[in-house]
Amino acid sequence: MSIFNQLFKKSSPQQGIVMYYLVAIIVSFLLLNLPFVHKAGAHVNPIDTLFVAVSGVSVTGLSPINIAETYSTFGQVIIMIILNIGGIGVMAIGTLLWVVLGKKIGIRERQLIMLDNNKDTMSGTVKLILDIVRTMLIIELIGAVLLTFYFYRDTPNIEYAIMQGLFVSVSATTNGGLDITGQSLIPYANDYFVQTIVMFLIILGSIGFPVLLEIKAYIKNRIPNFRFSLFAKITTVTYLFLFVFGVIIILLIEHNHAFHNMSWHKSLFYALFQSATTRSAGLQTIDVSHFSEGTNLIMGFLMFIGSSPSSVGGGIRTTTFAILILFLLNFNNNTEKLSIKAFNREIHTTDIQRSFAVFTMASFLTFISTVLILIIEQGKITFLQAFFEVMSSFGTCGLSLGVTDNVHGATKVILMILMFIGRVGLISFVIMIAGRREPDKYHYPKERIQIG
Repeated sequence: MSIFNQLFKKSSPQQGIVMYYLVAIIVSFLLLNLPFVHKAGAHVNPIDTLFVAVSGVSVTGLSPINIAETYSTFGQVIIMIILNIGGIGVMAIGTLLWVVLGKKIGIRERQLIMLDNNKDTMSGTVKLILDIVRTMLIIELIGAVLLTFYFYRDTPNIEYAIMQGLFVSVSATTNGGLDITGQSLIPYANDYFVQTIVMFLIILGSIGFPVLLEIKAYIKNRIPNFRFSLFAKITTVTYLFLFVFGVIIILLIEHNHAFHNMSWHKSLFYALFQSATTRSAGLQTIDVSHFSEGTNLIMGFLMFIGSSPSSVGGGIRTTTFAILILFLLNFNNNTEKLSIKAFNREIHTTDIQRSFAVFTMASFLTFISTVLILIIEQGKITFLQAFFEVMSSFGTCGLSLGVTDNVHGATKVILMILMFIGRVGLISFVIMIAGRREPDKYHYPKERIQIG
């Protein structure tokens, strides 16, 4: 532990965050190897246990094993704890424990909290974290109560109803994507009440903690002349656009394919749920391998975008996508200065540069990963299956075309790395690897080159 403390003190905040998530994965791996975690007769390979641990901490939902058939009730409770640690955030859970134990939260811890939640200042970080934890647990509790009563009505087994209600609520709110039915939410494909509750939980978890807190402040009306931040406006509009776009595309492409001869309301709910789940949830009401290649490609790109910053999900994030689109719409070849306007505000140049950096690095990372997996698997899976698994891992989504349990060990390692990077964030991961560059002490003369 002293060695870890020494490494932690010498590390940058970005390296500290990555180290904390690595420790969370190791702890999760050890917890999943405790006695009574597995059902009698169940045997899990160490790499598959590690895969579940990484999937849980990164709240992805991909799993090479069947959770319902492998883990006991105690094991499923452990998985719910891991999902909360990953979804709410390692630093958020750590802060909560520090407060409960009465530990003083110093500058170093506040820096890590600030970084883990994409804040620009350290002021109010502890209060922010406590608000986030409180809000997420309340959402999970309300969802669990509603679902438990509903499940008990259908199956008068109180233990089953409570466990199923809790697990579905936690998995949906944290966008964890794991399930204890063995078939995700496919058994509830005709149950619009369960689907509606789960979709709301997915949206509340992935739209971003700052948005939830701003909505809470607006409803309580505690701040005179309250104004939603530019972040909240861009995030909400982009999230809504991607959700509606996904619904329309899935309906159009699958109208004469997977949805052929279905009632309009069943087709609509299938499209609504699958569009919502591509933000980073991973739960599904229909086997996505039944969809056409065009739909799965679109869903892959939606998973690549992922959820909002400071949320439970991964991907390049909705704000990155929004800034890229706004840049194209505002592009002017005759101006020297980057200028993007939205909602009577200008977006900072640093945020524009970071968006392009994240998009470029993410595109390169997912492309290389797809190529490597195709080389490793030697024709055992198709390009679409490899692409879908990569995007699902990087976006910490968890949807799969049914190949996760049959891929090579090296492929699982690549997917675990993608899940980890998707959760901690590309910027933090790159700075951890490369270190923070010192500012340039001089500049060379500038010269124009031809573009396009």
